[in-house]
Amino acid sequence: MLAAVALASCKKTPMEVTSAEKRGRTTKDADVKLFATADEQFRGSPAASLADAPPAHWLQRPASQFRMLNYAFGSSGKGEVYVSKSQGSVLDNVNRWRKQFALQELNAQELSALPQYPLLGTEAVMLEAEGAYSGGMGKPPVDGYALAGMVAKVENDIVTIKMVGPKDEVESEKSRLADYAKSLKSNE
Repeated sequence: MLAAVALASCKKTPMEVTSAEKRGRTTKDADVKLFATADEQFRGSPAASLADAPPAHWLQRPASQFRMLNYAFGSSGKGEVYVSKSQGSVLDNVNRWRKQFALQELNAQELSALPQYPLLGTEAVMLEAEGAYSGGMGKPPVDGYALAGMVAKVENDIVTIKMVGPKDEVESEKSRLADYAKSLKSNE
């Protein structure tokens, strides 16, 4: 019996396999469109309710459930800039970001002392942090990171622009953040 099992397992597998199956054309097979908008590039991603003018060297990424506009920057490919709508208050969001760098929470008076910049017809507070970054979702902290971000109450929403990545890359890009914030316009 053992010999029969051994002989059955020695069967040679054919070197070439032929398939006669065919599939219909899908949206993934569409022709490439030069100079496509983000919404055209990332079919199936939520349409952004904001228009923007990012620096030319930021690499556009698809929007997601939590990121209305999403970019990558820097030579490491780890730098991110994204625009989101958030819950809570301006202070809640500033303190959430500070916790990601193991920094103490600010109070309302300390929040009012942060620099302010125009964002969507109102003023946003600018926050900076550096150190070990714990981005959440079970990821371990990453040393040598920095954050430059803006948080504003825009009508009934909290709008955030978060730039995070390796410290040297954020340092070289953070001067562009205020101009980027000025470029944001509502599509609604």
